[in-house]
Amino acid sequence: MESRLIAVCFPCFYWRRITNFAVANIFSSIYEYIMVSVSHRKGLLALSPMLVLIILMVGLSLYFHDFYKVPPTIVFIFTSTYALLTMRGLKLNKRIAVFSKGAGDSDLMLMVWIFVLAGAFAASAKAMGAVDATVNLTLSILPESMLLPGIFAAACLVSLSIGTSVGTIAALIPIVNGLAAKTGLDLSVMVAATVGGAFFGDNLSFISDTTVVATKTQGCRMSDKFRTNFIIALPAAIITFIIYICIGRGSAVSPIEAGQVDILKVLPYLVVLITAIVGVNVLAVLALGIVLTGIIGLCDASYGLDGWFGAMSDGIGGMTETILVALLAGGLLAVIRHGGGIDWIIQRLTARVNGRRGAEASIAMLVSLVNCCTANNTVAILSVGTIARDIASRFGVDPRKAASILDTFSCFVQGILPYGAQLLIASALAAIPATAIIPWLFYPFLLGLAAVAAIILNFPKQKKL
Repeated sequence: MESRLIAVCFPCFYWRRITNFAVANIFSSIYEYIMVSVSHRKGLLALSPMLVLIILMVGLSLYFHDFYKVPPTIVFIFTSTYALLTMRGLKLNKRIAVFSKGAGDSDLMLMVWIFVLAGAFAASAKAMGAVDATVNLTLSILPESMLLPGIFAAACLVSLSIGTSVGTIAALIPIVNGLAAKTGLDLSVMVAATVGGAFFGDNLSFISDTTVVATKTQGCRMSDKFRTNFIIALPAAIITFIIYICIGRGSAVSPIEAGQVDILKVLPYLVVLITAIVGVNVLAVLALGIVLTGIIGLCDASYGLDGWFGAMSDGIGGMTETILVALLAGGLLAVIRHGGGIDWIIQRLTARVNGRRGAEASIAMLVSLVNCCTANNTVAILSVGTIARDIASRFGVDPRKAASILDTFSCFVQGILPYGAQLLIASALAAIPATAIIPWLFYPFLLGLAAVAAIILNFPKQKKL
C-alpha cells in the first residue's frame, strides 16, 4: 500500500516543482523584459531634452532663415522647462532643486567667475588703450602673411604652458579683435585659430585638468600619456599651421602701418600671459590684469575712476547671455543625469564590445557622448574614467592609449561644441556667434580625425609597460 502511495505521490510532487519552476521562469522572463523596456524608455525620456534642444535650435534657424538670430537663452529656457516636466516621481520644488544644484555646480561657478573677470579685464584693457598698443606691437613683429599661423602658434604655446584653454582664449581674443580690425582679416578665422591653439595645450599640458584626470583614472604616468598623445596631436597641429599659412597668403590683407608702440599699455597683457605661464590661478591672473589696467589708465589719464568702473561694468554686462546660457545648461544637464540619461548611454555603448579596437572605439564614443551632455571635457572624463579603465583592462588596451583616447576625444568634442565654455567665451569676447567660428576650427576637427586613425591603424605602436 505504501509503495503504491509513493509511486503515485512521487511524480505528482516533482511535477508540481517542475511546473512551479517553469511558471516562475516565465514570470521572471516577463518581469525582466518589462524592466528592460521600462529602463529603455526611461533612458530615452531622460535624454529627450537634448533632442528638444537640437530641434529648437535647428527649427528656429530654419524659421528665421538665419542661425545667428536664434536666441540661445530662450531656447535653453524652453528646453529646461521641458526637462523639468519629464522628471517623474518628484514634486515641483524637488525638480527645481535638482536643476538649481546643477546650475550651481562648483566647476560651473568657477567658469562663471572666469566669464565675469574676463569680461571686465577685456573691456577695461580696451578702454585704456591696451588693445591698440598690443596690435601695433604685433604688427611691428609679424609679417602680414604670417599673422594667422602666428596666432595659432602663440595660442598653442600659451595653452601648453598654462594648461587651460579658457584662460588662453580670455587672454588672446581681445588682441585678436584689434588685429582683425587693423588687417581686414576675417575675425571668425582668427578667433578659430586662437581656439584651436588653446585646445592643443589643453590636450597636452602636464597641468591641464583633463591630463590629470585621464592619467589618474587609467593608472599611467603623465609623461607616458604625453608621449602617446603628442604623436597623435602633432600631425594635426602641423597641418593646421600650414592651412593657416595658405589662408593668410590667399587673403586680401589691407596695407597697414604699425602705429606707435606704447609698451606700458601692453604691460597688462604681458603680465597676464607671463603669470599664467608661471602657473598662477586663472582667476588671480585676470584680477591682476584688471588692477593693472586701472592703475595704468588712471596714471596716463586714459580714463577716470568712473570710466574704469564703467568699462568693467560694460564688460561684465556683455557676458550676461553667456553666463545665463552656462547656468541653464548646467541645470539642464543635471536633470538629464538625475534621470539616468548618461548612465543609459554608457550601458548601451558597452553592451557589445569585442576586441581591442572595438574597446578603444567604445571608450572614444563614451567620452564623446558624455561630453556632449556635460559640455565639460574634465567632467566627461571623470564620468567615464572608471568604466573606460575596466574596458581597457578586459580587452588589453594599453593604459597610455586609453588615457590618450579619453583626453583627445573629449578635447575634440569640446572644441566644436557651440554651447561649450570655450566657444561661448570666444564668441562673447569677439562679439560674433559661435556658429561663425566652427567652420574654421581646423585643429579640433583634424585632431578628431587623427584620433580615429590612431584607433583604426593601432597607432602608435608601444612597448608594454
